[in-house]
Amino acid sequence: MKTEKYIRFDWAMKRMLRDKANYAVLEGLLTTLFKEKISINKLLESESNQEDEFDKYNRVDILAENSKGELFIIEVQNNDEYAYFQRMLFGVSKLVTEYINRGEGYQNIKKIYSVNIVYFDLGQGKDYLYHGKTEFLGVNTGEVLNLSPFQRQKFNVDVVSELYPEYYILKVNDFKGEPNTPLEEWIYYLGTGDITNGSTAPGLNEARKKLELALMSKDELSAYYRHLDNTVILKDNIYTSRGEGMLEGRAMGRKEGMREGMEKGIKKGLKKGREEGLAEGLEKGIEKGLKKGREEGREETIKNIVANLKSAGMSIEIIANATGLTKEEIEELL
Repeated sequence: MKTEKYIRFDWAMKRMLRDKANYAVLEGLLTTLFKEKISINKLLESESNQEDEFDKYNRVDILAENSKGELFIIEVQNNDEYAYFQRMLFGVSKLVTEYINRGEGYQNIKKIYSVNIVYFDLGQGKDYLYHGKTEFLGVNTGEVLNLSPFQRQKFNVDVVSELYPEYYILKVNDFKGEPNTPLEEWIYYLGTGDITNGSTAPGLNEARKKLELALMSKDELSAYYRHLDNTVILKDNIYTSRGEGMLEGRAMGRKEGMREGMEKGIKKGLKKGREEGLAEGLEKGIEKGLKKGREEGREETIKNIVANLKSAGMSIEIIANATGLTKEEIEELL
């Protein structure tokens, strides 16, 4: 399958896709993802519009608004971040409060879609696309809480979840194989920087025209390659740190395990030693007492010994083994 090389999407978001002439590329991604025509009306100020290609540790995002006033925050994250789920929540929550004027009714809160393109292993899951939304379920009945007819008419939506922000996570590194659907064609481009000749997904044809490496100036191309190098270095640092952490963890685990094992072994040995010593001492004491009792011809001594052993909780079988008496003799003494 023949492919051509194009500018990576995260770089294009920083430098090129903010131009209104290039909106069609972003519109194509959103149209493919949401399975309906999305037209960008304007771009708004977002939190991390970084222009420095060396600022590789920050995410890149674009905040767009469509003709219906809905907000789309499209975010690319290259480096691993364990609290990324909370970052998604913070970004959306911030938009909710920023884009409503003080004194306005809550019905004017804008619908927000958070589209997250991540190049690291976020959470646990094998899919390359995840969608999150808010629903309210009956604790006892399991039914979904629905809008009233008046609310549906007033807000022009059918279900409660349409009033709340929605999240999309594209784990591009988890897509394997060749693209067969428009969405997979986009995922393939996001992950590899390649657009296949047979791709028909909305926006990719515009990407071919706008994002070819051949269209870049020498200085832009040099900066772009530095960005790619930085991205590779970042990933290597992440994998190296993770590998070193695993090795260090295993070594510490072995050391701790050996220490704990020795402690448990010593305790077990001491306990067993005490039990064996107690048994041996008891046996010798009984033997000595019986010998003395027989020598003196005092049956009462033997009887007292048996009674004491019985009161100590020993069974007749144990007493018999310890004293050499038969069960019948012991029962007579008791």
